[in-house]
Amino acid sequence: MKSFSVFLQKKEAFLCWIGLLFLVGVNSSQAAYQSLDKVVAVVDDGVVLESELKSRIVTITSRLNAQGTPLPPQDVMRKRILEQLVTEQVQLQMAEREGLRIDDNQLTETMANIASRNGMSLEEFQVAIRSEGVTFAEAREQIRREMLTSRLQQKRVNGRVRVTDKEVENFLASSAGRSALDYYLGHILLALPENPSSEQVAQKGKEALEVLAEIRSGVDFRQMAVARSDGRNALEGGVLGWRKETELPTIAADIVPKMAVGEVSEPIRTDSGFHLIALLDKRGGASQVVTQKNVRHILVKPSEIKTPEEARAEIDVYYKKLLAGEDFSALAKEHSEDPISAVSGGELGWVGPGDMVETFEQQMNNTPTGVYSEPFLSPFGWHVLQVTEVREQDIGAKLQANQAREVLTRKKYDTELVKWLREIRAEAFVELKDQ
Repeated sequence: MKSFSVFLQKKEAFLCWIGLLFLVGVNSSQAAYQSLDKVVAVVDDGVVLESELKSRIVTITSRLNAQGTPLPPQDVMRKRILEQLVTEQVQLQMAEREGLRIDDNQLTETMANIASRNGMSLEEFQVAIRSEGVTFAEAREQIRREMLTSRLQQKRVNGRVRVTDKEVENFLASSAGRSALDYYLGHILLALPENPSSEQVAQKGKEALEVLAEIRSGVDFRQMAVARSDGRNALEGGVLGWRKETELPTIAADIVPKMAVGEVSEPIRTDSGFHLIALLDKRGGASQVVTQKNVRHILVKPSEIKTPEEARAEIDVYYKKLLAGEDFSALAKEHSEDPISAVSGGELGWVGPGDMVETFEQQMNNTPTGVYSEPFLSPFGWHVLQVTEVREQDIGAKLQANQAREVLTRKKYDTELVKWLREIRAEAFVELKDQ
């Protein structure tokens, strides 16, 4: 399931996300009529209701319209969205059985973060939600569901993913591992059943060629994805989003770099079916040269036996000693309460953007080289710091190794997530009444 946070990156995406809030079940005014609601699917110990299906159809239709994506036939849309709701229901029941919970404090904090990322207070966010015809309670419940399924997926799938140092090394040595280009991809999958017959393979291959021909004749790729794709991103128009060359799906790694923007690949056969890959856009990679600062600090932490006021008074004493000419390294070794850096005289080494907590980084950036900062408070306690050197450093190799591990982990996670979703869907008791 796509995390709700993805929809909050741009204003127009935020409006799409507001639409997602309609995915919550019946509202309070409908509750009185719930007994008249039609059951369209029985899923293990739960059901999917007609009202929920209609609400989801309205939401996804609105999103696709906002994206300018032509809609597939209504019966195709209804069938695909019902299957999405069935899989979601299976996951929610699993989360409940496993005791996964999102408490009110976590939920409130998440809502506040969403509001903050959109430049709103929580109160302004509530007004914005209500203006779209959604109650704040419905919004909270939809976000709770998103958080639950995401937490369940991570719990179940993360343990199936392993990336070794050798895999990272091999990946970095490949052509994909050395590229910095970004590609905006689309994907259509025409799925094959397990152990397909030769007739089934031939028929599905023929369908893939027909879909490709329609796209090349001018039919919108996203429309075809919604109508024909069996992939996880079908209802998002088949869009996979921006991927670095290092993050390209294995089946596309060799062909995408050679494609022009707007081009769609020939059908690619794998065990899962026939794939069509579209290059929707392309952009250059970013520079990996950053400003690093060699910094050292002295830390005094409040504790059960040391009040915040006493910690502040103590750091003031060390700050005055530094101004009076005492040796920074000696003071840090004797008094700093950072056990890792204290042994080396408070040395933290070369620090780049994002390496430290925000308050520390701000103070570090505002302190001239060679000058002692005034005492300041971070989540860890009271500090005095000194920047001893500044340099421009290409950290490409380090970033590439970290990115390679993230890419390989994400690829394996995506693969395992698809397998896991298929497994739990196959194992669930599902009776579709919406025929």
